[in-house]
Amino acid sequence: MRFAIGALLIVLFSAIATSSVLLLEVKDTVKAFQAPSKPIPKVKDFLADVEPGEPQTILLLGSDRRFADIRAKLKPRSDTIIVAHLDPDQNATAIMSLPRDLRVQIPGHGMRRINEAYELGGPKLTIRTVRELLSIPIHHVVSMHFGGFRRAVDRLGCVYADVDRRYFNDNSRGQNYATIDLKPGYQKLCGQDALDYVRFRHEDSDFVRAARQQQFLTQAKAQIGVGRLLSDRRELLRIFGAYTETDIAQSSVAEILGLLKLAYESSKSPVTEIRFPGTDAAGGFIDVSDGALLETVDRFIDVRGKDPDEKPTSPKRIKPRKGLAPGLVLAQSQGEDHVLSADLRLAPLGLPVLYPRARLAKGGYAQTSSPRSYELFDAAKKRHRAYRIVLSAGEVGEYYGVQGTTWKKPPILEGFDDEVRMRGRTYRRYFDGRRIRLIAWTTPEAVYWVSNTLSQRLTNSQMMGIARSLQPIGS
Repeated sequence: MRFAIGALLIVLFSAIATSSVLLLEVKDTVKAFQAPSKPIPKVKDFLADVEPGEPQTILLLGSDRRFADIRAKLKPRSDTIIVAHLDPDQNATAIMSLPRDLRVQIPGHGMRRINEAYELGGPKLTIRTVRELLSIPIHHVVSMHFGGFRRAVDRLGCVYADVDRRYFNDNSRGQNYATIDLKPGYQKLCGQDALDYVRFRHEDSDFVRAARQQQFLTQAKAQIGVGRLLSDRRELLRIFGAYTETDIAQSSVAEILGLLKLAYESSKSPVTEIRFPGTDAAGGFIDVSDGALLETVDRFIDVRGKDPDEKPTSPKRIKPRKGLAPGLVLAQSQGEDHVLSADLRLAPLGLPVLYPRARLAKGGYAQTSSPRSYELFDAAKKRHRAYRIVLSAGEVGEYYGVQGTTWKKPPILEGFDDEVRMRGRTYRRYFDGRRIRLIAWTTPEAVYWVSNTLSQRLTNSQMMGIARSLQPIGS
């Protein structure tokens, strides 16, 4: 959801120019957003003032309000709570999801789940709750209904996402969860599928769900170019205005342009996901210690990105460790049996199936939709072969996997952090903080990668060990 909001702010700023003609266009564009957008009444007293261009923190709320709830006069809760910190001087834009089951002090209501603040007092009470929890100023708030998220994703041309496992629910057993039907593997997600994916909470922990949302937002931001935004800014702004409530709608053109300049400068930097710490507690709550919270907030405010002019160095050679990394076991026969049918289909089509001889000692191969062999279409609608192997990490909602495809340059593999060379392979590594979230390499036929779990459960040595163990059947 942050990508839709941030991108639309960038759309506005992109129209800025010194000439009076373009300035008039900016004012018209701002009005195009303001006209359908509903302001949040009486929130200015809860938001901090800030000079134009200074670092700002924006509270992003996703409401779970549905038509049936409106008809039944039920108050919505905030299904998603994300804080974003914009500071172009730090070469990174920080985002942090707050678990919906986090136990906090809600002013005037005692200790409750944080998402109840929206039900009890709307955005105003949510602002107060988040501000007091994190002890940081909140400068702006945007509340988006899910219909806007779905339509914005469609209008922006959908998003390629690395789907970690099978997601399915049709409520046939009497559950009351949102329906979903997604198979694992790297694929393009459009409006409803994207919404189902980021909202999924059946058979998941709150931490995994937050990690999934942040991963989707990060991948979306990396794929949506300014040119795409510019060419369709009027319709995007109409969608944004129609499905959001925000204090920005009440601001003057000058105030909006000040924020837009900041958003534009921040858009040049990558998104850094700050993982929220916490532990499961009785009653389905999530608790966080004062020390862990303080350390996390410090990292959120003082996030540091790479220098934009910094280039990856030449691949460095590293000596493979002797034996397996702690927590890994050899499972060669099991792996060959698991992927044999996929290899028989794909190898003759130019995509040899590599499988991991090593896996985590906990968990094992998923028995649903793994391995999956399928066709993957790029932005030019060119067909590529692909497969996905899914493995459980032995914890609720935690899956890692192996992806192979004949699409040599998928968006997910842009912007690697470093390269290392081991035993004839050059691996490109992608980090989330200090953890490897993805490691990839290319062969003459295809590109392959290993994806960590959404919460980055696998250690760096485990990720490297699994990647190094990937081999074709019979080798």
